[in-house]
Amino acid sequence: MSLIAATGISTPSMFAPASTPAFAIRDLSFLVLAVVTLIFIVVAGVTLYAIVRYRRRPGEDGGDPPQVYGSTQIELAWTVVPFLIVIVLFLTTTRYIFALERHAAPPDAVDVTVVGNQWWWEIRYPRLGIVTANELHVPVSDDARPTPTFITLESVDVIHSFWVPQLGGKLDVIPGKTNRTWIEPRTPGTYVGQCAEFCGVQHAGMLLRVTVHPKDEFDAWVAAQQAAAADVPAVRAGRDVFTSVACINCHTVRGTPANGLFGPDLTHLMSRATLGAGVAPNTPDNLRAWVNDPAALKPGALMPAMKLSNDQLDSLVAYLATLR
Repeated sequence: MSLIAATGISTPSMFAPASTPAFAIRDLSFLVLAVVTLIFIVVAGVTLYAIVRYRRRPGEDGGDPPQVYGSTQIELAWTVVPFLIVIVLFLTTTRYIFALERHAAPPDAVDVTVVGNQWWWEIRYPRLGIVTANELHVPVSDDARPTPTFITLESVDVIHSFWVPQLGGKLDVIPGKTNRTWIEPRTPGTYVGQCAEFCGVQHAGMLLRVTVHPKDEFDAWVAAQQAAAADVPAVRAGRDVFTSVACINCHTVRGTPANGLFGPDLTHLMSRATLGAGVAPNTPDNLRAWVNDPAALKPGALMPAMKLSNDQLDSLVAYLATLR
């Protein structure tokens, strides 16, 4: 989480919600915490009372006190009270689950598909024709014009888990199964999530950033992402390197022969704040190190080291730096 601190983003916490589902989850959590705290106080209090009240005192012979066998009142208490507590928690939890699961999508809802990979997130906006990676951008929602984001979750390899604590609950991402969730952010900002299901050696390096924009900023972001990659004559040599090596087998850059689907879409690579699903800030130096040897920044990364010469590497990084 050092990258989170370095970028000034607050540490993810379900107790600092910024989205409608997250508020509901926090309220339910407070209820459960209140109930279990009361139980702890009662049990600890009775235990402490018994220790003090029935301790052995000086002059006592140390024999067993008078024994009482059977108490209908006590047996009813320790049976009925826990039963009622479980029923209350069950009904309350069920109410919240149904309210969240059955929330209908309004016409203005944003539709997103998030695909879990080892170890990064592919993010698609089917209605908008946008494909990006590791950074989800959504509009803020307000009471006058609710704009929730409905998310379809898929996996191409192993079980992952989608969790942005300040925006919603945790939901597994399972191969061969489609799960759905939704968020409705109320406050603009950047919120950090995490794959919450162990998925391999780089499970901890599979972060997710969600940027919540005011509506006009979100529209501007959409327009920028829908544009084709810039064709800058000064970096044609780097583009030639990109299209002549294995990069095009895994990555897509719209407007070029690169149409690979195995790795992230790079059409607007430099619009992203991080590299490698959050393992490093997206700076020119880090980008060069990443292209040169991804495993140095993210051990176990499936992207191979390209073994380029220094001149080729400089040209390629200069080209990639224009993909905004």
